[in-house]
Amino acid sequence: MSVNAMTRAPSASASRTLTSSTIGSVIEWYDFTIYGTAAALIFNRLFFTDLSPAAGTLAAFGTFAAGFIARPLGGFVAGHYGDRLGRKATLVMTLTLMGAATTLIGLLPTYQQIGIAAPALLVLLRLVQGFAVGGEWGGAVLMAVEHAPDDRRGRYGAWPQTGVSAGLLLGTGAFSIVSMLPEQQLDAWGWRIPFLLSVVLALVGLYIRFRISEPDSFVAAKEDRPAKRPLVEVLRTHPRELLVAVGVRFAEGGNYYVFTVFILTYITQYLELPKQAGLTGVMLAAAVNIVALPVWGALSDRIGRKPVFIGGAVFMALYAWPFFWLVDTRSPALIALALVIALAIPHAAVFAPIAAFYVELFEPQLRYSGLSIGYQMGSVLLGGFTPLLATSLLLWSGGASWSVALLVAAGALIAAATMTAAPETVRRSLHLRS
Repeated sequence: MSVNAMTRAPSASASRTLTSSTIGSVIEWYDFTIYGTAAALIFNRLFFTDLSPAAGTLAAFGTFAAGFIARPLGGFVAGHYGDRLGRKATLVMTLTLMGAATTLIGLLPTYQQIGIAAPALLVLLRLVQGFAVGGEWGGAVLMAVEHAPDDRRGRYGAWPQTGVSAGLLLGTGAFSIVSMLPEQQLDAWGWRIPFLLSVVLALVGLYIRFRISEPDSFVAAKEDRPAKRPLVEVLRTHPRELLVAVGVRFAEGGNYYVFTVFILTYITQYLELPKQAGLTGVMLAAAVNIVALPVWGALSDRIGRKPVFIGGAVFMALYAWPFFWLVDTRSPALIALALVIALAIPHAAVFAPIAAFYVELFEPQLRYSGLSIGYQMGSVLLGGFTPLLATSLLLWSGGASWSVALLVAAGALIAAATMTAAPETVRRSLHLRS
């Protein structure tokens, strides 16, 4: 008896690939997250000691932004080789680079030890991190979605997305533990521990990645219609899809870092609360988000990518002001509640369907390039500069949180408008199109 492709059960290979994509994504985002947390809490004291606290924070967030500047380059390179040579080899490369860069940050001398070379090397290693994660996301979601049963692509694509929150949870948890040290010990050696743990996680991730196989749709496309210059071809033949891919990122591409990175600085410097008030809230929200993402992904399989995404983006725009009202109460419980709602409902609703939506936008021989370019161009425009812009808005407005709420709402509404104009992709075939 034949089995309809729309309802076929997931194979052992699909399940193994999904596990590999998710775990690899967790490791990559753990590495990326601990940098953002360190930039928000301590890098201003260690690498920018000649500046005032506010200026030091801006400089630290500037190095945070450097990682996002490198992400498109990583996406371009990984996309080219991922479409030309294969997804697996490219994912091994990205994980190796990320693990090496993060471990070296943990060994880096501070400004007091080597002067201006310290922040220069910090920026260089952050660029390597950005390059690696720029190629990671596209490959991880590709492997998950291309191996998925057709009626579960949203759910499968959402699982690597949980790697962002799981990495956030692990990274924030690691810093929450070391932040219990006296400040002198934290600055001297404690902050290095989360970075040095990366080498162990990278080795585990590489072992898993070597055991996966290429998806059938890519193998067939490579044999029948290989792309000689994937980057050039996708820019020439899919300009509209690339613009859509960038536009839909306005909901979560920058706002996620308002909810998880900027908020730590806001709580500690503007509300003058202990670091744990923000770290605990972010950790709890990340844990709930891990559960919420597959639920929203599965819902997008049933009712479509567009309704789930647009509903989440509109909710995010409306919630921007209540979010800061709750945070401004200075109550740790209400701060945690504000963060849980932000990540579990609007963020999860816009982030979960994106993986499958991006994969469905592009043909298999150009897919890695297309989704990497679209996603990472959105990252550099939004994610890297949003904490910097939010901090600047606070300084401009005299500490008024409404200015940051307006920033969040504007991005969410731009994404909702973009998705409204985009095609519904839930029923598209992932194989070569005639």
